[in-house]
Amino acid sequence: MRKAYKSYRMKFFGNLKMQKVCCEGDGLIKAVGPADIIESQFKGAKFDNVLDASGMCVIPGLVDAHTHPVWAGDRVHEFAMKLAGATYMEVHEAGGGIHFTVSHTRSATEQQLLDGLQSRLERMMRAGTTLVECKSGYGLELDTELKMLRVINSARNSLPIGISATYCGAHAVPKGKTMEEATQDIMAVQLPKIKMQIASGELQVDNIDVFCEKGVFDLNSTHCILKAGKDMGLNINFHGDELHPMNSAHLGAELGALAISHLEEVTDDGIAAMARAKTSAVLLPTTAYILRLSPPRARDMLDAGVIVALGSDFNPNAYCCSMPMVMHLACVLMKMSMPEALAASTINAAYALNRSHTHGSLEIGKQGDLVIINAPRWEHLVYQFGGHQELIRYVIIKGEVVYENAKVLNL
Repeated sequence: MRKAYKSYRMKFFGNLKMQKVCCEGDGLIKAVGPADIIESQFKGAKFDNVLDASGMCVIPGLVDAHTHPVWAGDRVHEFAMKLAGATYMEVHEAGGGIHFTVSHTRSATEQQLLDGLQSRLERMMRAGTTLVECKSGYGLELDTELKMLRVINSARNSLPIGISATYCGAHAVPKGKTMEEATQDIMAVQLPKIKMQIASGELQVDNIDVFCEKGVFDLNSTHCILKAGKDMGLNINFHGDELHPMNSAHLGAELGALAISHLEEVTDDGIAAMARAKTSAVLLPTTAYILRLSPPRARDMLDAGVIVALGSDFNPNAYCCSMPMVMHLACVLMKMSMPEALAASTINAAYALNRSHTHGSLEIGKQGDLVIINAPRWEHLVYQFGGHQELIRYVIIKGEVVYENAKVLNL
């Protein structure tokens, strides 16, 4: 049965005045405001569902702007290596890291990859994520990259969570190839085939990504691949300035990149270039935390006017499904305020995925994605590190309750 309206009654961002949000059958927000005004506006309307969230808070659905959730294999053994002091590149050179995951992902069936992805996305939804960026990149050759992109498409069609799909075939240089050979394969083989499948409707791909890093893809190769993707209509959203200052921020600004991720080693000039170009910075505190890197300079970026977003960087190296935990780390490690972290996990993260016109805030005409928190102040979601499982009462996507937690605790 087509649902006509849904109404959510709540306290809005800790405001003591009763607020209401109404969504119609198309999943879009029709009204936001004080309860008495909404009651008058919709007097006589029939509602299929009314959620009484008195004493609770509502925030927009959380947006995770950077994840690698399609993979097979397990890298828990690498955690001990990192704890013993091994760097990211030392693990990589020892046959671990991306190449370990590539081997297992190439061997996995499409169904095995889909089962893993669906499970991970469901965990993200329970933690309040309603829109997530999902990358390929553990194939490094055409067949597996296409397999991963098909799996992302299947998840988009089978789960309510919103997905922004990213082709990341330049995640690493395949074993046995040089960077130049890998770049040529991407340009001459992988991208043309992906372009054909997008045109035929077989695939939906939104973004293109390259790991621009010393020992991976240099600035020239990164430029060639990103420019080719942009010419196909893909948004540029790539890894840059993570382990070494590569001038990735300048490159992204020059190409009109939508977003650059990591940026632990970005320069002052790079920050200024991103601010001028309105290229967003997707910061990943989980990565800095687990690799014991100096965290990205979020404060400097914010002060310079850069649009700062957050992502979990969920992958076998940084296994975190929870944007509330990412927000907490952003505040503690990167000196962001709680309101800045919330904006970076909603409207700014939506901007990084070219979705800020439809997602990331509670406004009339936007998609009805909400998280209702059983707490008197929304800040508890950040303050209670790892406490989201006891705080999140409802997760709503397109006006539909996709997660209801009856076990939330009263503070």
